[in-house]
Amino acid sequence: MGHAPRMVVHADEACLGNGREGSNPGGAGGMVEIADDGGVRRRDYFVSEPATTNNKMALRSAITALELLGATGRQRLEFVSDSTYLVKGAKEWLPRWRARGWRRKEGELQNVELWQRLAELIDANDVTWKWVRGHADNPRNAYADHLATSAARDQTASGGLIESNYETWLAAEQAKGNFTA
Repeated sequence: MGHAPRMVVHADEACLGNGREGSNPGGAGGMVEIADDGGVRRRDYFVSEPATTNNKMALRSAITALELLGATGRQRLEFVSDSTYLVKGAKEWLPRWRARGWRRKEGELQNVELWQRLAELIDANDVTWKWVRGHADNPRNAYADHLATSAARDQTASGGLIESNYETWLAAEQAKGNFTA
């Protein structure tokens, strides 16, 4: 009998013009790595919104991934993001907000509907959260950023988990001198 597949989600978010007045298009995306006896299978996902913020898109990235992966039942996975807001929020702040009736000590909680949906999905799965430094020499995070930025720019969505382009993208990046061992 083989071990249960191990899943890691590498996710990122983008908001073009974040903090600027007016509508700022955003995207969220990620690559799911599923390790099993046959090696690692990779799948991508991405979503976009016409007017949003980085923080909202970080939440949307996690929600989208957990909705897609949880469709087949409870999943055990590691969620890797460079969003301190998402990782700290999920690991540290969420239990306190929930205990206070979805309020911060200082008052109203921003993005409360998204945090509530994420809490439901966390409860339905076994999620470990891991923060990574963004745009450091981390090809998986850079690829998730590429997915999120492309979705924001083009206002596209994958419509589910799709075959990953990570290997092709990585080869092209390495040809430019990036992410060389």
